[in-house]
Amino acid sequence: MNRKEIVHRLVQMLLALVGVSFLTFCLMYLSPGDPVEMLLEVGDTIVSEETIAETRAQLGLDQPFHIQYIRWFTGVLQGDMGMSYSAKIPVAERLWQCLPGTLVLAGSALVMMLLISVPCGILSAVYRNRMVDYLIRGISFLGVSMPSFWVGLILLYVLGLKLRLFPVAGGVVSLDRMVLPALTLAIAMSAKYTRQVRTAVLEELGQDYIIGARTRGFPMRKILWRHVLPNACLPLVTLLGLSIGWLLGGVAVIEMVFSWPGLGKMAVHAIEMRDYPLVQGFVLWIAILYTGINLLVDISYTYLDPRLKKGAC
Repeated sequence: MNRKEIVHRLVQMLLALVGVSFLTFCLMYLSPGDPVEMLLEVGDTIVSEETIAETRAQLGLDQPFHIQYIRWFTGVLQGDMGMSYSAKIPVAERLWQCLPGTLVLAGSALVMMLLISVPCGILSAVYRNRMVDYLIRGISFLGVSMPSFWVGLILLYVLGLKLRLFPVAGGVVSLDRMVLPALTLAIAMSAKYTRQVRTAVLEELGQDYIIGARTRGFPMRKILWRHVLPNACLPLVTLLGLSIGWLLGGVAVIEMVFSWPGLGKMAVHAIEMRDYPLVQGFVLWIAILYTGINLLVDISYTYLDPRLKKGAC
């Protein structure tokens, strides 16, 4: 991509972010429930209407929709996403507090996934229609069919409760508590990526240059590492980019199952508490991640495949 195309994509990103922010704000505005009542509700205490009205005015929730949105969007442009109702701290600060847990979980899950899916996908392609291929394809089909939260509960029961190899409860970011949620995510992603790696490798193995290299006596290991894998990884870059965005957005179900302190668990709690500024900040974070990663993936294509450069044949 040249500079003009990058600028064009950046403009599209900004328009997409504005649209996402507006739709999110609309949904929060139209959603049932009163965030002020949720904020002031403590046990069986009855809050007076005067207190509710005063708090609503302090938060600016008594203003018309367009004024609330313009004020919030203007603050976002200045780096201020508002104040979290439940945490009583700025939204950006709350996101930064939960980001390390999500980064650790996402990075660990990606490493585990690559260590599982790449070798299995290559083996399945090299030994096509043999017992190894049938076994790997059967396991990957089973992995795709199983819900990730169910896999997490099974791992908790077997590895955590019965064998006591890992802690059952989370709550803090640590290596031993990270293994089970990361493994759960890796199993779910590996089942999909194994099939994708197999398809990409099979397509490359059928190319004329690979057939020619094999007839000239080149060892299969050299062909795989020097020719097949570099070309087969290109179609996987898009999937990998989407997976990174999905993981960095916080995998809410897995984080809730394992009580992992990440963005997904934070988002679920914010929705339960009607913490509108935090939910809006979280959705905006997701939108920035996906649009930014998609742009980086498109730019990386130019370097991974020189044929995509402008003017290439």
